[in-house]
Amino acid sequence: MRAASACRVARAAVWAVLLGVAVAAPDSALAPLDGGSVGEPAAPWHVIGFPFQTKPFTRFDIVEIDGHRVLRVDADHSYGILLHPLTGTDPGLHKLSWRWRLDVPNPNADLHVRSGDDVAAEVCVGFDLPLDPVPFIDRQLLRIARLASKDYVPAAAMCYVWDSHLPSGTALDSAFTRRIRMIVLRGAGTPTGVWRSESRDIDADFLRLFGDESKEVPPITGVAVAADADNTQSHSLAHVADLVLGH
Repeated sequence: MRAASACRVARAAVWAVLLGVAVAAPDSALAPLDGGSVGEPAAPWHVIGFPFQTKPFTRFDIVEIDGHRVLRVDADHSYGILLHPLTGTDPGLHKLSWRWRLDVPNPNADLHVRSGDDVAAEVCVGFDLPLDPVPFIDRQLLRIARLASKDYVPAAAMCYVWDSHLPSGTALDSAFTRRIRMIVLRGAGTPTGVWRSESRDIDADFLRLFGDESKEVPPITGVAVAADADNTQSHSLAHVADLVLGH
């Protein structure tokens, strides 16, 4: 297998764990990020990385800011994902809302290339997209990833990104795989250190990003918060709060 294909399989395997099935049994409702005490996020939220990861993990900690518990996302030459698996979700759940702020942007990120493919903060949704509409090469890579993983590998992941370089509203594929597609919600020129509120129509965004492959929105398999700084060997810091999946 070529190195590029192997890399794509590895990334797909990571997202299998990220947005497919988790270590704990999947829930049908999204638990609050701040459901636990200050410190480690409470189950079923848990941190996932690459299989056999040797690089540092991104740190996800519940902290208090201005009297409110929020999630601190600290990526330092690291890779990591905070996952909440879901199964049997109400098909009427179409809206994802949250607050977030970027405190330290990654100066070296460039989402158009693999060497710069790091995100200071992103909120992601995984979907159980059937394989039939997936392009042939991606289908084969997914099958390989599924054989390599004991967990289910979703065929579609949609990520809402905070990036300090691209314009807000930019839509693009991951530099590693088209199975991950992104929308830059907060982009170049957005002030740092200021809380911003988001409310997204998941169905509309899925059809915008994956409408070339599906005219229907598949079931949701998981929601995650992620950040990484391993490709650029840099550092970023962000906070996320009040993440809600609702009608």
